[in-house]
Amino acid sequence: MRPHYIVALVLPALALAACDKAAPPPSEQTSSAATANDALPVMGPERPILAFGDSLLAGYGLNDGESYPARLEQALRARGINARITNAGVSGDTTAAGLQRLDFTLSSQTAKPELAIISLGGNDMLRSLPPAQTRENLEAILKRFKDQNVRVVLLGLLAAPNLGKDYAAQFNPIYPQLAQKYGAVLVPFFLQPVIDKPDLMQKDHVHPTAIGVDAIVSATVDDVAGALPKKG
Repeated sequence: MRPHYIVALVLPALALAACDKAAPPPSEQTSSAATANDALPVMGPERPILAFGDSLLAGYGLNDGESYPARLEQALRARGINARITNAGVSGDTTAAGLQRLDFTLSSQTAKPELAIISLGGNDMLRSLPPAQTRENLEAILKRFKDQNVRVVLLGLLAAPNLGKDYAAQFNPIYPQLAQKYGAVLVPFFLQPVIDKPDLMQKDHVHPTAIGVDAIVSATVDDVAGALPKKG
């Protein structure tokens, strides 16, 4: 079952070392999505979106404009949605690190986001951190966005089988349960479109290639578009 997912997570030290090396300095934690998207036509008022998470959003191992937030922005604009996605992904971030920088990230936004896309928890799992800790941190993050009246798309993950059934029984329910509690739109398994597809994964077997990112965008763009507040 999911052999490449198992391989990826049997080697957490390698994956984490790669992620941590790619982490940007605090001054670069937030940056606008690909400037190439500026060439796309403007379609009504701008819709600010915040992508908040780890290397799966930061675009580890990819060129400029190939990250999930950048490609998602292009996909939304192609649908007539004038999205402007701020990429606040930081490689190597755990849920604790994300929670720690959340207030700074929100206060740094030039416009209040209409929607937040959250991808955190993968590094907690790779480090075998207690799922209860992951849940507590994610819940605090979701509560913060709810208090700010910002809608959320929560990108879920599944525990690697090699971590055992007990760990999975504690980790896997975190995302659906918190999404239900805080009214977030849930993507049950963010990496589903690329699992078991080596050509869509980088050599570390953890991060998607640019083509893999496009597959993930295709699978999730409807969820994101549907989560945006209705206008008029």
